[in-house]
Formats: sequence, structure tokens, C-alpha cells
Amino acid sequence: MSTVPVLPESAPFTSAQREWLNGFLAGLYSRGAVAPGMETAAPAAKAPLMILFGSQTGTAEGLARETADKAASLGFEPTVLELDACEPAQLLEQKHALIITSTYGDGEMPDNARGFWGKISAEDAPKLSHLAYSVLALGDTNYETFCTAGKELDARFEALGARRVTPRVDCDVDYEEPFSQWIEATLPALKPEDAPASPPATGVPAAKPAAWSKKNPYTTTLLENRVLSGEGSEKDVRHYVISLPEADLPYTAGDALSVMPENSLARVEALIGILDLPANAKVTLSGESLGLADALRTRLEIRTPAKTFVEALAAKAQSPTLDQHRADPAQLAAYLDGREVLDLLREYPVPWTPEELVSALRPLQARAYSISSSPKAHPGEVHLCVSTVKYTARDREQTGVCSGWMADLEPGAPLGVFLTPNKHFGVPENDAAPMIMVGPGTGIAPFRAFLEERRARGASGKNWLFFGDRHEAHDFLYADELKAFADAGGLHRLDLAWSRDTDKKVYVQDKMREHAAELYQWLNEGASFFVCGDAHRMAKDVEQALLDIFMTEGKLDEAGAKAALDKLKKEKRYVRDVY
Repeated sequence: MSTVPVLPESAPFTSAQREWLNGFLAGLYSRGAVAPGMETAAPAAKAPLMILFGSQTGTAEGLARETADKAASLGFEPTVLELDACEPAQLLEQKHALIITSTYGDGEMPDNARGFWGKISAEDAPKLSHLAYSVLALGDTNYETFCTAGKELDARFEALGARRVTPRVDCDVDYEEPFSQWIEATLPALKPEDAPASPPATGVPAAKPAAWSKKNPYTTTLLENRVLSGEGSEKDVRHYVISLPEADLPYTAGDALSVMPENSLARVEALIGILDLPANAKVTLSGESLGLADALRTRLEIRTPAKTFVEALAAKAQSPTLDQHRADPAQLAAYLDGREVLDLLREYPVPWTPEELVSALRPLQARAYSISSSPKAHPGEVHLCVSTVKYTARDREQTGVCSGWMADLEPGAPLGVFLTPNKHFGVPENDAAPMIMVGPGTGIAPFRAFLEERRARGASGKNWLFFGDRHEAHDFLYADELKAFADAGGLHRLDLAWSRDTDKKVYVQDKMREHAAELYQWLNEGASFFVCGDAHRMAKDVEQALLDIFMTEGKLDEAGAKAALDKLKKEKRYVRDVY
């Protein structure tokens, strides 16, 4: 006959926990609930942990899930939610919460965090004095609104009485190392002192880094580079076809492809020449040794001066003028506007060693472009629609780092890429559901993919596209394809807005208002509403037009229109991919 189970004093519990568990096991034993040989087994207690994310492109979501995997291995019981899926009242039931968020647009919350922010920032938001929390913010130091969303959430949680267990970490575009440091510091700080240690959780997969990423891009081949815009266009918009074997990089319509650019050899030589540095001098980047010229061409941002570069230059130059610019962010931004690294090196001719230079420069970043193809329509390929950035700065004609480099590539050229999945921006799962798409300019890209995807799936749902640009004769991207979709019944409505063809400028939001009654009817029939393109003006104007339509056609006041829009967001029927 087995004896009553008793936990040994060496078990990783406090005396009070051990006493309670002994009584609990004795009760189970008396009912025959403890099998022979299991007398000393005790369930490991797990600490619940809520992980909330605000993500526009999927990066914050990926980090949230990686955090959950790590937390589970340490004995937590994590729950991952986008911020808008969490009601502030739910936080009253939590002891621990982690917030991971990006910042979008002009310092705004990501789309899937805007509703939560409205509630948590309200006067009647619940007090959170019982909650221990920490924030990881994602951003880009080149923007004045760097990590604003994370900073605001951090400050609001603190104002509501929550206890910050580790300081907020603000990540620049290279977020991997600070993210890792934040996790290593925060998870142990959240663990209650009296919680029993737990072995690594079984059944929970460990976080796996993406096979292909900006640290390890997939090398592929450019198949096609052709101009989409007409000869009279003020823009240079191109259609790229890139080899992408599905077995290596499977994607879905709505995802983005990130391209790793290279700097021009002429600019690299000019930079090395002005500093009188040897091109083959060895430097170390991320533990890898390579020549200075190679590092500047393929690994470092040598055009736009990063804040780290300006700080390093100021320390070397000891210039009162430069210090005065740095003292005021607005003044510094105005001073740097149009200036390149080369310009600053000419203005402040101080010596640099190769290692000092590479450590001050920012890593060269991949550029993400919305995919304009469906893998069902183009197996083994991915298509992009990219406008070549062209501008004049300080009396020099310039092109974008990546778009200018790509425009010069010939078919057969190699390039490094990786996928940026966009789980929240895709064709509705319900093939019968209507779909409204607003994508002026290169914002047309994902909607070409959506139409191809629906055609391949034999979807019966109605499709409505609002497209526009400056001139119909020169800027009607994919005109023949869109007309073919319409003729075949795959595009049920196509409304076009040309802002420079008449005395009155006409934009996509004007076309929305022009057809307000029918658009409102489509939404009532369950249509999803998608927007892609410029975040700073177009997306805001389109949202205002949508609110106006709710007010005029739905007979709602402003508060009612906002509530209707919030309902669409919660139902994932108002989705944006804006930049």
C-alpha cells in the first residue's frame, strides 16, 4: 500500500506552499486520484502574463509572439492580444502585462491600438495600481515622433498607477539586440518571488527566427524591370518581377517584400576620398570583418545623416554652430533637410578612423514594398509596383536609395529580399463578401494582387476600386489589366480620380462622397474597406470621407459615425496599409 505523498523540503516551494500542496495531494490520494508512482508529482504553478501589441506591419506582433514563447519556457502562462482586442477592464484581472508597440504616421498609434488608446486615455479608465508592466517601443530615430506611441502608453499606464518593473526600451530600426536585452531583464523582474520554478514548458514551440530576414536576406534574381507610367508622366513608376520560389519564400496577397539596396559606388568613393581613408581598410560590423568600401556600399546608410553620426561629428568638431542646431530638434531638422553625410563632412573637415566612421553610421535598411501579385496567378514570382523617388536637394538631382538603385537594375541582376507578412491586410476569407479598395498611385499594388487572388479563387464577392493620380493619359497604372478585370466581371466598379486633368482637383475621397449612398449600402452588405498609400494626407482624407458618409447616409452624429467606424475596425472590415 502506498504511503500518503509528502513533498520533500528540497522541493522549490516556500513552506506555506509546500504545506498547502501536501494537503492538496493527500486529498487527491484519498480519492484515488493519484496514480501509483505519481505520489510526489505536483503541478507546476504558472504565472499568467498578458502580452499586448500594437502593430502596423507585423513586426510588433512577431516580437509579442516571440516574447510569449520565451515567457512560456520560464513558467509563465502567456496570452497574446492586439491592443484593440483588450478592454481596459480586463487589465483589472491581470497582475502582469507587457506592451509592445510601433508608432505609425505622425506619431500615431497603430491601427489596431487606436481603440484601446481612446479607452485607456479616457477620464473613466480603471486604476491599475495592482498591475506590473513594461513597454517595448519600436520606431525610427530619423523621425521627430520617434516611439511616440510607446511613450504615451508607458506614461498612461504609470498615470493609472501601474508599476513599471523595467524602464521602457525605445528601439530604433535595428531592434533585435535591445529587444533581447529588454526580455532578459523584464521577464525575471515580473516573476513573483514566491512562484515555484518551472521547467521549460513542453508543447510550446521555441521561438524560431525567420529563415530569411534583413540579417540574412534571400538572394534571388530580377526577371523584369519595365516602366508603367507614360512618357509624359512626372513620375517614374516601375513594375518589377522577381523570382521567388514558393518553397523558399511562400507569401500571400497583402504581404510586403523587403528589398536590401546598395549604395552607389560613386557616392562610396566620394565619401572615402574626402576622408582620405583606404578603401580596403578592415572594419568590423556585427562581428564580421570586411573592407571599408564594401561596408559603405552594402551595409551602411551613407546618405541621410543619422543622429548617431551628428552626435559623433559634434563631439569631434566642437562647433558652437553645430551645437546650436543640435539644441533645438526643429532647428536641427531644418538644418539637415537636404544635407547628406558628405555635406556635413565637407562643412566640418575633421579626421575619422575607419572604425569611428562605421560605428557612427546607421545600418542600411531594407525597403518594404507592397506585393502587387497573387502567388496563385504568378507561381514562382513576386511582382512590385514602385515609384522611383526623385527630388532636388541643395541644387542636386537625387533619387531614392532603394528605388533609384532598383531602377538601374537589368534583368538577371541579383538582389537580396525577405518577406514582411501582413496578417491583417488580406483578401476576405469569405469569398462572397464585397470588397471596397482605395489605392491611388502605387497604392494600387496590393489591390492588383487582391483582384488576381479573387479571380484565382473563383470568388463571387463584388469588388469596387477607387484609383487616381495626376493625369489619366500618363498615370493610369495597370490600366489594361483593370479594364480586363472589369470586362470579365471581376471588378464590378472602378471609380477614377485625376487631380490635374481639370481645373478642379479631384481625389479618391471626392469620388467616395460622389457615390456615398452606394458605398454605404455595400458596407451594410458586409463589405470590407481597404486603404493603401500615403498616410500623411490621403489616408486621413479618406477616413474623414468615410465618417462623412456615415453621417449623411446613416443619419448619425459625429460620435455615432466614429462608433460605426470603430465597429468596422473591430470586425476587421476597415483595414489600412499606409506609409
